[in-house]
Amino acid sequence: MTALSFTAEAEGRIDVYVSSVSELTRSAVKRLADEGRVFLNGKPAKASSDVKCGDHVRVDVPDPVPTRAVPEDIPIDVIYEDDDIAVVNKPQGMTVHAGAGNYEGTLVNALLFRLKNLSGVGGAYRPGIVHRIDKDTSGLLVVAKNDFAHISLSEQIAKKTAKREYLALLEGVLKEEHGRVVTDIGRDPKNRLKMAVLPAGEGKEAVTEWSAVERFRENTLAAFRLQTGRTHQIRVHARYIGHPVVGDKVYGYQRQRFSLDGQLLHAYRLTLIHPRTGEEMVFTAPLPDYFEHVLEILRRENGS
Repeated sequence: MTALSFTAEAEGRIDVYVSSVSELTRSAVKRLADEGRVFLNGKPAKASSDVKCGDHVRVDVPDPVPTRAVPEDIPIDVIYEDDDIAVVNKPQGMTVHAGAGNYEGTLVNALLFRLKNLSGVGGAYRPGIVHRIDKDTSGLLVVAKNDFAHISLSEQIAKKTAKREYLALLEGVLKEEHGRVVTDIGRDPKNRLKMAVLPAGEGKEAVTEWSAVERFRENTLAAFRLQTGRTHQIRVHARYIGHPVVGDKVYGYQRQRFSLDGQLLHAYRLTLIHPRTGEEMVFTAPLPDYFEHVLEILRRENGS
């Protein structure tokens, strides 16, 4: 990583100023700011932050990366595959595609080794990737093996005809049987590496439906259905309703009862229309063993 430091000699937006005194473009500065790599007087700054003469500006520029993802022999659980699509059960701890200094060991690296073809719509770093789930979230993703399939699947997600359903263990006991959360979600103004619920009009609309599946003494197993696909949406909305996901190191409780490697959030069901045949297809993936183990402990405590 290279740190660029400046003492401002002009006033204006920080992205405009940095692009005028360096080789970075405004769009590059904005991207780095969104990643939490631009600082104004020691504090994370937005691309639109105002700079005054004498202010200290620092930009952390990541080291150059390979021009495209490369195949790696990494075992993955492909539960369905044909000439157009593949459905993968992603394990917890695996990043979907390269980014932010992580260019090896991703699902894309594994897919390039395992599958013969992947669509090119997503670009060199995201071939075949139609939608994502967080690194420490497990479960189902559909992968496009050609551009025809990619466009069809992307349209289904945009029109909400493709359904993505999750199971999560939440802190606390939900009182209601079901609910719907509608907020704006965007970058947390206090921490640009996190997402947050923002006032209306200051982020992108995020809609999450939830229902209680099983209640325990101090936890609830809940099902979530995404109506939009914002970054960290379920995790942010779970925190927003006062019941963060168990094991969530970013949005959850600081003190966790169970020793976990990530949040207990699993994409367990995926419904889509096959791009070529028009057939509705439903895929399911069982909860990982570590998730089931926690549920067994809670059920024993419940006497069930």
